[in-house]
Amino acid sequence: MIMRIIQYHWRVYFLAALLVVFGSISTSLGAETSEYILSNGMKVLLVEVPKAPVATVQVWYKVGSRNEVMGRAGLSHMLEHMMFKGTARYPKGSFSRIVRKNGGIDNAFTGQDFTAYFENLAADRVGLALELEADRMQGLTLDHNEFQTERDVVKEERRLRSEDDPQGALVEALFAHAFLSHPYHWPVIGWFADLDAMSLEDLQRHYDTFYSPNNATLVVVGDIKAESLLPTIKRLFEPIPKGPSPKQTLTPEPEQRGERRFLLKREAQVPFVMMGFRVPNYSNEDSYALEILEAILSHGKSSRLYQSLVYDQKNSLAVGAEYSVLQTDPGLFYFYALVNPSAKVEGVDESLQREIVRLQNEPPSEQELQRAKNQVEAARVFEQDSNFRYAMLMGQAESVGAGWRRIDQFAEHIRAVTAKDIQRVAKQYLIPDKRTVGILIPLPSPPPELPPTAVHEGKS
Repeated sequence: MIMRIIQYHWRVYFLAALLVVFGSISTSLGAETSEYILSNGMKVLLVEVPKAPVATVQVWYKVGSRNEVMGRAGLSHMLEHMMFKGTARYPKGSFSRIVRKNGGIDNAFTGQDFTAYFENLAADRVGLALELEADRMQGLTLDHNEFQTERDVVKEERRLRSEDDPQGALVEALFAHAFLSHPYHWPVIGWFADLDAMSLEDLQRHYDTFYSPNNATLVVVGDIKAESLLPTIKRLFEPIPKGPSPKQTLTPEPEQRGERRFLLKREAQVPFVMMGFRVPNYSNEDSYALEILEAILSHGKSSRLYQSLVYDQKNSLAVGAEYSVLQTDPGLFYFYALVNPSAKVEGVDESLQREIVRLQNEPPSEQELQRAKNQVEAARVFEQDSNFRYAMLMGQAESVGAGWRRIDQFAEHIRAVTAKDIQRVAKQYLIPDKRTVGILIPLPSPPPELPPTAVHEGKS
């Protein structure tokens, strides 16, 4: 369903002197992570996984929609698009064409807290991907005509993802109501008015401020040798000068002192209900209990929400919950339910609230708790079995400030969560006065336009 819809926005196409070296730590891939800091401040994470002759190369920049200002929402995502418009060395279209010619795929995505670029390709082509990424880290060409064209592309994306998608529109509205002053207020793709107001100078300033080696993390996972690859990385990236150290002073989000509730009326097939609560991120130990709480409520057909709303009451076609622990700032724990056409929206709203109250009053059984722990831990293990997904976890953890080592500590913290912890965080964070509720009310589609009536000229 929603599946972290606000977290990622995918593109449509696919020392000179000093080097500080940190110790190696075992990863869940059974390999070791080698961490290096180049003389210009860029962090490099290399993981040797020789199980197949492939690798993923990823460059993560610590900039996302969180780093924008009111009136320029969508700037990070727009710059992501422009990063494929070429440099003096590799003109427009060259980047992806070269990667594909060498049997690889490339793409990029922007989130609230980061922008990342990747190439998945044969291990013996890693050097090529590194050369391409180093080139556009400092040599991007920003052309006015290309910007105008790409802005239209992004606006069309917005129409497809939000304007013409009722559920996507409700997600945007939920975050806009839950966060009043924090940049999580606006969507990653931006608003139409902000896209129209955006200028090439805005993009250049954003690029100059955030696209520098000291604000980036390079992650390479696959059939590589760290010691052999490091000289190539140094040769390509260390000549890039260190950029500014971006500082952003965010206005503290005011405490919510009462439920916020809104209706969104759009053309849609069935009603949709969302309910969000602001909760801590990775920096708070409660985040682990919140991860398990999400699993108890929404993971699989044995979860409480599915059993209650879909199976027993039959008032919902689909139901779930989402929580992202790896965020720079405290985020949103939200619930969603696709209302059965034969049911009442008010009943679904009340059913969601009853399941929250039930968890607050009755801690999960040991069997239920262990099942949820197994689900969460298994999902993370399977995720880390992929070069690409493991590199993504590392890049995201570094970009939000958690650090890649936290990934290996995850299972230990999850296993330590108790039933009382689940009940406590449910009581502490999922309370009525901290709740934001959005309800999508379907409007009927307008009748199709009829062709103009034909005029028949008769004989006089």
